[in-house]
Amino acid sequence: MRIVNILIGSAIALLSLTLSALPSAAQSWPTRTVRVILPLGPGAGADIGARLIAEKLAAKWGQAVVVENRPGGDGFVAITAFLSARDDHMLFFGPAASFTAHPYLHDKLPYDPRDLAPVARVSATLISLTAPPQLNVNSLGELFAMARAAPGN
Repeated sequence: MRIVNILIGSAIALLSLTLSALPSAAQSWPTRTVRVILPLGPGAGADIGARLIAEKLAAKWGQAVVVENRPGGDGFVAITAFLSARDDHMLFFGPAASFTAHPYLHDKLPYDPRDLAPVARVSATLISLTAPPQLNVNSLGELFAMARAAPGN
């Protein structure tokens, strides 16, 4: 939990510094509720992080910050909702791979990747693969060897 607090604090500090560097005319933003579009379902790690950050930003900005989950379609549902809204009070919050990998994975995209510009990295996600001790594997190579030796088990 301590790492999550550090990441959230870092994200808020980075966002605060970014916003404080903007011209004074931009200091009045936001003037209404900010919607955060997330390409993952409720309860996902990114969802929890987005909600924690949204709570802190709402307190800082004095405006509501609402997280909207739009899972599905390899992120296309959320990305097209974000881009088609053309709303200056909407943010896209999700893994960079939600859009950076698309041009390499899909022949035809429902959006122009140049329409998305990352503005801040708010977390670093660690993904791990674990196995129960009774499986008796100590490396990914051993796990692969076991799976090849007994396909379907």
